[in-house]
Amino acid sequence: MRKIIHVDMDAFYASVEQRDFPQYRGRPLVVGGRPEQRGAVAAASYEARKYGIHSAMPARIAQQRCPELIFARPRFDVYKEVSGQIREIFHRYTDLVEPLSLDEAYLDVTTNALEEPSALVLARAIKADIHSTTQLTASAGVSVNKFLAKMASGQNKPDGLTLILPEQAEAFVAALPIEKFHGIGSVTARKMHALGIVTGADLRQWAEADLVQHFGKVGHFYYRVAHGQDDRPVNPNRIRKSLGAERSFSPDLTTLADMLTALDRVADEVISRLQEQRRRGYTLTLKVKYANYRQITRSRTFVTAIGAESPILQWAEEMLLAHCDRSQPVRLLGLILSNLEPTGGPDHVQLSLEV
Repeated sequence: MRKIIHVDMDAFYASVEQRDFPQYRGRPLVVGGRPEQRGAVAAASYEARKYGIHSAMPARIAQQRCPELIFARPRFDVYKEVSGQIREIFHRYTDLVEPLSLDEAYLDVTTNALEEPSALVLARAIKADIHSTTQLTASAGVSVNKFLAKMASGQNKPDGLTLILPEQAEAFVAALPIEKFHGIGSVTARKMHALGIVTGADLRQWAEADLVQHFGKVGHFYYRVAHGQDDRPVNPNRIRKSLGAERSFSPDLTTLADMLTALDRVADEVISRLQEQRRRGYTLTLKVKYANYRQITRSRTFVTAIGAESPILQWAEEMLLAHCDRSQPVRLLGLILSNLEPTGGPDHVQLSLEV
């Protein structure tokens, strides 16, 4: 039985700014672009979150919700430096560290440098080391697999520490709202609600084959986590360069309406995978194969990385409308997001290149 810790820094970018600038402490603050720059929120302090402000929200809306909101320009060199300090702490305890972004990681402490049998004791020590080194707080979740540890770390933020024992897993997952599941984003949650899936208990009632039919291959993942199962190892060497999805059609698609409907399904699958893998990327590529097997690809590259909360479907539709030969039946549609990095940058974008 594995012993997994998920460590998630509390409002990381905003907390670094409040640490370094005393005038920001206790005040609603966001890191990101300003409203006049058409920017977006990359991170929000807990004081700002009380106003319903969250990451990826347009800065204009954030300011409307809190007129006294402070906007801080991102200092990614500082965040990366602090992240490096935190990872050094992780490696004092175990070599099995899988970073998901600058501010969170999985640790497998089944075997650890201190030969400590209690993962809860280790998580408490890691949190204390992070605070003494960086003056920042972290929340940690402890359980027997990555999914449960991830869910546990979000239960008592900020500065939380939550343990989910094996015998508690079934009841915990059953009571969890479906939109709180790691790997289920807002788009998928809405689809699940339409199917009557509101909680983990509802999801558990579905057969694996039916989930795959409705949600594609990620349905296998939904089925397993609904039962508290997750056999993914903590992988310190995982590198993904792209994520994508594609669908073939029989009969071929002949109307624009059918193409757009199909593209929506493909985009939803890409978004689900980005959420599951906690990735963003810089280049979005549309793939179209016609009935005569002629194939085209069109790409857009962005200045800043885009992720699951970005309007991926909108950009895909724009490329389809601009470049697809509508006189030709379509046999296959695909979307790929490449040049990936862990989630951690701002969610606002500027187009820089189209090829």
